[in-house]
Amino acid sequence: MARMYRVLGFWTLVIGLMALAGHMIPMALIFFFQTAVFVVLGYMNLTERTYIVMFWAYMLISFTGFTYWSVFHMEL
Repeated sequence: MARMYRVLGFWTLVIGLMALAGHMIPMALIFFFQTAVFVVLGYMNLTERTYIVMFWAYMLISFTGFTYWSVFHMEL
């Protein structure tokens, strides 16, 4: 399970680099931060249950933030 967090780190790095190439600096910085967090978590060797709970918490926070931003901050 720890390897999956390193894979998530790789893909967030790829997305961050593409955002940087597209001159979307705030998005790139968010994804670079996520990359660092995922890689660090990938090397912590926690229990599988802990990794699953942390992933669910990450998904809940990210989907809530995305929904909030798209409803209240984006123009129609």
